[in-house]
Amino acid sequence: MKQLRAGVIGVGHLGQHHARHYATLPGATLVGVCDASPSRAQVIAERHGAQAWTELGDLLKQVDIVSVVVPTSAHFETTKACLEAGKHVLVEKPIASTSAEAQELVALAARRGCLLQVGHSERFNPIMQRMRPYIERPAFIECHRLSAFGERGTDVDVVLDLMIHDLDLVLSFNPGPVEEVRAAGVPVLSPNIDIANARIAFASGCVANVTASRVSTSKMRRLRVFQRDRYVSIDFQSRQAIVSRRVQEPGAKPTIDVESYQAGDDEPLRLELDSFIQAVNTGTRPVVSGEDGTAALKLATLVQEAISRFTQRHSAEAAAAAAFSQENV
Repeated sequence: MKQLRAGVIGVGHLGQHHARHYATLPGATLVGVCDASPSRAQVIAERHGAQAWTELGDLLKQVDIVSVVVPTSAHFETTKACLEAGKHVLVEKPIASTSAEAQELVALAARRGCLLQVGHSERFNPIMQRMRPYIERPAFIECHRLSAFGERGTDVDVVLDLMIHDLDLVLSFNPGPVEEVRAAGVPVLSPNIDIANARIAFASGCVANVTASRVSTSKMRRLRVFQRDRYVSIDFQSRQAIVSRRVQEPGAKPTIDVESYQAGDDEPLRLELDSFIQAVNTGTRPVVSGEDGTAALKLATLVQEAISRFTQRHSAEAAAAAAFSQENV
């Protein structure tokens, strides 16, 4: 297997961990990091025996693969520059800010013969990997992703910040085309939507109810899947899961068989980066391709549009009610 020269663009809260893993993963050598802050780049580079750059072009001359871990608003331009330079890219989720940008990146990667992977790391959570064989033709999916408020990630709304993880997971279960999206959301502590709920109906009959919040007092990362004769409940934090099955012996009444599972403590990000390295070396499709990242972003956009319609409708109703009240004072 070829030893790939790796670089990380953006070494803030998450990017520093990309650098940490590249420095120790077999198949890759961390050559350098790039960050808008020279002092930050130097600290992370020295920590792993790599080189620090502040100019993207300087880094791209030295690497084969890169992780793009800059703010979402910079995903498109940064990833585009890397692909144009002929580099294989893992860009953190969401792939870009708009579906049009995402599609342009996918097309560019194909033209340049570059691999494009999107950082939906929950796909690599050990408990998700263990439970995936039990999920077949879901009828109803329920997702809760809640966290406390923090400044990181507030350059986008909670749909692109948190909910998109679960939107990607839902789509990975192959529920078919989207038929209808209803959603509501409100800003609480930032200018953008901080808590949102979406009900997504698919043509197959499957329905997903997805809730995301970054203004909660406690943290929750849970997925529940209901399907014929089986219920799967996954806790991504504890990496525990329960599978309940309907069992019926000949001549007996149906019973419920419950099995519990516990996954290991491998870091999803490390597994994700290792998968990226393997895909580049073998020329195979990545677990989360650019097309997958684009599909998740398109669904996120449908949720955002549904929230906007909901807000406009209720604002109009409130305005009408206020006007009626004034007329009848």
